[in-house]
Amino acid sequence: MKALAALSFALTAAACASFDGYSLTPGQSSAEEVEKVMGVPAEKRAGPGGETWYYYPRQPYGRKAFVARIASDGRLLAMEQRLNDENVAKLIPNTTRVEQVRDLFGPPYQAQRFDKLERDIWTWHMRRFGDPGIPVALHV
Repeated sequence: MKALAALSFALTAAACASFDGYSLTPGQSSAEEVEKVMGVPAEKRAGPGGETWYYYPRQPYGRKAFVARIASDGRLLAMEQRLNDENVAKLIPNTTRVEQVRDLFGPPYQAQRFDKLERDIWTWHMRRFGDPGIPVALHV
């Protein structure tokens, strides 16, 4: 019974350790290490300068979306939490394009199509004013 409890605790601790990739080191960690720690990305997109961006949404309860920026040589450049007030401020109504939103936040938690309005609504869960902040839903 003690062994089962210890195994359960170890698995829980290991699952939590990979939530934000804190053990990864920019400039040293490889793309393989990123996937080993963070898991398979929900999406991969091409970034500027030959970078590849790995998206790790932690929705809905984590209220975060991490992007691992991988250089063309396969090394981690940065791990960024993208669902924040600074990035939301970059959205300009009727100007920011779909691809720009997707590059900024990655795959949405929920995507809905409203045919009569000719609109797609993407939703992410985030926190305003930092962490712990105020839980809100971002609809774009």
